[in-house]
This record gives sequence, C-alpha cells and structure tokens, in this order.
Amino acid sequence: QVQLVESGGGLVQPGGSLRLSCAASGSFFSINAMGWYRQAPGKERELVAGITSGGSTAFADSVKGRFTISRDNAKNTVYLQMNSLKPEDTAVYYCYADTAMRYWGQGTQVTVSS
Repeated sequence: QVQLVESGGGLVQPGGSLRLSCAASGSFFSINAMGWYRQAPGKERELVAGITSGGSTAFADSVKGRFTISRDNAKNTVYLQMNSLKPEDTAVYYCYADTAMRYWGQGTQVTVSS
C-alpha cells in the first residue's frame, strides 16, 4: 500500500506561481513513475506531467514551458512547479505513483483567478 499526501494548492492570480508537493509513504519496494493529473469541473481528468524514477519527464502540451516536474527519490516526493498560471489551469490536481499498481492522492484545489 502507498499513501500519497499532496500540498501546495490554493488561490493565485493569473500570471502567478504555485508549487505542489506529493509525498509517498507506506509499504513498497520502489516507486516507478510519479506525476500529476488534473480535473476541471465538467471535464475529464487529464495528464499534466509525469516523471520516471530515472528523471525522464513528459508534459501536456498546454503546460509545456510553464510547468516543471521534479522528484526527490530519497524522500519519495514529487513536485510540480507551476508558473505563468492561467485561469484555464484551475482544477483539482491529483498526484499519482506507480508501483505494481497506480495509487492516487486525494487531490488539491488550484484556482487561478483575479
């Protein structure tokens, strides 16, 4: 079992920045990929960014150049740095971690509004 605890969401003005964190704990040998999805009201959940244990990354086209993802394998923690935020980035952001199966965090709200 893996438990994921997210933090860092909140309200920010357009053009602002936020940093999300997600820490994994529990009983596991190793975590492969970690990353973030988001879901806006009335829309499907979509991949935002992912990172492998080796550091390879992938991003949704809508966030390329604005978001970065990193991880600290010693702390089993993944980070999402979000810059130049837009109102369309407003969503609940969910962390995931892959071991033999995928685990999900509880979600953290990000609201971009003036």
